[in-house]
Amino acid sequence: MGEHGSGGEDKSAGKAAKVTKKAPTRKTGAAPAKKTATARAKTTVTPSAKKAATAPAEKVAAVRRPESRTALVRRARRINRELAEVYPYAHPELDFENPFQLIVATVLSAQTTDLRVNQTTPGLFAKFPTPEDLAAADPEEVEEILRPCGFFRAKTRSVIGLSKALVEEFGGEVPGKLEDLVKLPGVGRKTAFVVLGNAFGRPGITVDTHFQRLVRRWQWTEQTDPDRIEAEIGTLFPKSDWTDLSHHVIWHGRRICHARKPACGACPIAPLCPAYGEGETDPEKARKLLKYEKGGFPGQRLNPPQAYLDAGGRPAPPLGAG
Repeated sequence: MGEHGSGGEDKSAGKAAKVTKKAPTRKTGAAPAKKTATARAKTTVTPSAKKAATAPAEKVAAVRRPESRTALVRRARRINRELAEVYPYAHPELDFENPFQLIVATVLSAQTTDLRVNQTTPGLFAKFPTPEDLAAADPEEVEEILRPCGFFRAKTRSVIGLSKALVEEFGGEVPGKLEDLVKLPGVGRKTAFVVLGNAFGRPGITVDTHFQRLVRRWQWTEQTDPDRIEAEIGTLFPKSDWTDLSHHVIWHGRRICHARKPACGACPIAPLCPAYGEGETDPEKARKLLKYEKGGFPGQRLNPPQAYLDAGGRPAPPLGAG
């Protein structure tokens, strides 16, 4: 066995010597290696990286740098401050004069536009101005009024059931506490926070579809459940900012940061956005994607706040006028 093993080692040594002699003769070996590395680098460029490469350096910096918790909080609050300057007149885009009108309008806004709700509710509240009136209403009469809102039969059941609960459990008054509001038929946390923040002045975060989309785009959270999003975003801001934050984000989502074609090139917070480049970056093309002027095209509310009108916004037309 010893001789067999020794012979094996001698043969291996001979082969190694041959390889050693041949290795220096490969003078062109370095050049192909560089080409291979270049080819591999090209194949690893993703579409998002190509988009980012076309953006100004300061606009993609946030994508490339790891972000600490402190940096995230600072960036999130700066975005909110910037949006507050862009939309100083941001407000709930449902018309209402009291908590009852707001809670009914919010329930009706599911799967339709605020404009359509605002065009419909004047007739509803003229006929049924109080919870007592709506609770005792003929469903067929209410259905006819709510027909333009879509899903009018289901919505009729919801608002009549809601009104009955207000009369029977809260003396005809809309409660001002979250735990009471979410017990009402058709009222979840989103609707409850709309009412609390805008009818009672109590801070709340309204996590609608626009809010969910933007806070994930901005990498404020990776959550997908609305309640978890609400909780996580709440830790980034003082409680006193929550209601206005909701308005700013929702307005921006409706006007500029659209779901399918965000107008990145016309976005005032592009330097702070990790998702810059997902949409159109050319300024001229991006401006054509904007869905509202200043406060909105003939827009959301028939009776908007004065600050909105002073800023150049226009009220919505009544039902049947456009």
